[in-house]
This record gives sequence, C-alpha cells and structure tokens, in this order.
Amino acid sequence: MSSTTANSWSSSRGPKAPTRRRGNRDRPEKWGSPFTYFVALVFIGLCVAPVLYIVLGGFRTNSQISTSPAGLPHPWVVSNYISVLESATFWGEFANSVIVALASTVGTVILGLMVSFVLARYDFRLKGALYSLFAAGLMFPMVIAITPLYIVVKNLGLVDNLFGVIIPQIAFGLPTTVIILVPFLRAIPTEIEEAAAIDGASRLGFFFRMVIPLSLPGVVTVGILGFIGSWNNYVLPLYILNSQANFTLPLGVQAFSSQYSVDTAKVLAFTSLAMLPALIFFAIFEKKIVGGLTGAVKG
Repeated sequence: MSSTTANSWSSSRGPKAPTRRRGNRDRPEKWGSPFTYFVALVFIGLCVAPVLYIVLGGFRTNSQISTSPAGLPHPWVVSNYISVLESATFWGEFANSVIVALASTVGTVILGLMVSFVLARYDFRLKGALYSLFAAGLMFPMVIAITPLYIVVKNLGLVDNLFGVIIPQIAFGLPTTVIILVPFLRAIPTEIEEAAAIDGASRLGFFFRMVIPLSLPGVVTVGILGFIGSWNNYVLPLYILNSQANFTLPLGVQAFSSQYSVDTAKVLAFTSLAMLPALIFFAIFEKKIVGGLTGAVKG
C-alpha cells in the first residue's frame, strides 16, 4: 500500500476536524423596512408632540401662544412655572396625590400578593372559578361601575375623603395584580418549598423569606403600574372629592384651568408640572415593567 493511499484512507476514516459554523450571533442583523420605521416614528410623534407642546407652552406668554401657537418660546418665560411652584394649592394637591397613590399601591400589592400566593400554590375547591373572577375583573373598568361605586362609598360615609378613593382603587387594581403575580408564584419550584419545610420554615416563613424575594420583579411591576394608574386617575376623585383641600392633581388641573382660563400659559405650566412626576417615574422604571410583564407571560 503506497503512502498516498494510506494517507487518503486514514484521512477518510479518521476523525474530521470540527468545522466552524457561523451562529446567529455572527450573522449580520437585518434592518426592518423603511415603512416600519416610518410608522413607528409617526406613532412616537403623536405621543410625544402633545407633551412637548404643553411643556414648552408653559415657557411662553399668552401673546406668543396667540401669535404663533406652534412656535418655540422666544424669549423663554420661567415665571409661569415659578408662580405655580410657589402656590400652596399645588403642593397640597401634590401631597394628596402622593398619599392616594402610595396607599393604593401598597394595599394593592400586599393583598394581591397574598391572593396570588394562595391561587398559585394551593389546590382547593372553586380555585378555577376564583381565578376566573379576577380575570373577568379586567373587562370591567372603573368608569362602568362609577355610579354604584359612588353609592357604596356614600353609604360608608367616605365621600370627600381620601379613603373613598384609596379603597376602590385597591379593589379595581387587584385583578391586574393577580393576573401578573400568579405566573411568578406558580413558577417557584416545589423543591424549594419542601426544603424550606424540612429546615423548619412555616408557610408564613416560606412566604416572607422565599416567595417575596423570588417574585420581586412581578411585585415591582404591579407596584409601578398601580402607582401610575392611581396618580392619573381622574373619574373616581371627580365623583368622590368635593372640597379643593382634598383634590388630587388631576382635579387640581381642572380647577386651575377653570380659575385661570384666560391665562393659557400658566394653565399649561400647571398641567406639565402635574404630569411630570408620573412621566419621570415611568421613564425610570420602564425596563422593570417590561421585564416583569415578560416574566409573567413566560410563567
């Protein structure tokens, strides 16, 4: 057998050198069609343009708005924002909004986490019906039930009281909270619960030491959504709150615009300051909201 034949035979029978295949990461990313980006830019413009108009309008005078409604401030006027920030009415309504939003968020998260833990980790009769009841709650917004809700709040003696806004917001926030948190709690392995029981942890100990830390992304998500929804809620405070001392910022914007209907620039400044906390809060925690909703879908 010649050396050439032997080499060819060994090369054919021997192990082949691993060929390097190009994975998905090595492939060049494909850009979408220009039409897709155009549609996305149109939607972004429709969302951002009104906010920019309100914010920039607060830096203008009434004559500038009348002369050039879509123009930029020239010169920039800061006195509108300063006068709003120096108003005790604005800070009183701001404090009411913070109290209502924080209390509603804490109540919704605590109660929703407890309900979700029971629905996700235990089997009992009518469990599916109870979960379906919370799911059905997503189809009934607060606006539909505002009239009977007002009657209930009135019978409880909570009209013109912040608790008359907080308690219904907690109730209507529970369906969303339960739907998001149940997949998180259901995805916790049973081996962890069994190991905790062997170590002597009670059900409450397992709930506080293991369940809450493991479901923290979902808890943060429902907390952010509850805070923003409570901060922007307008219909329920409109029905429940009567005196301006108890007004939240959405009602304060309406009262301020009625009082200073002639001074459009100052109304725009008050409106932009009222919506600024919710925008900042959402911008900071946007990634956590997306991550929490993604985890809920996977669970």
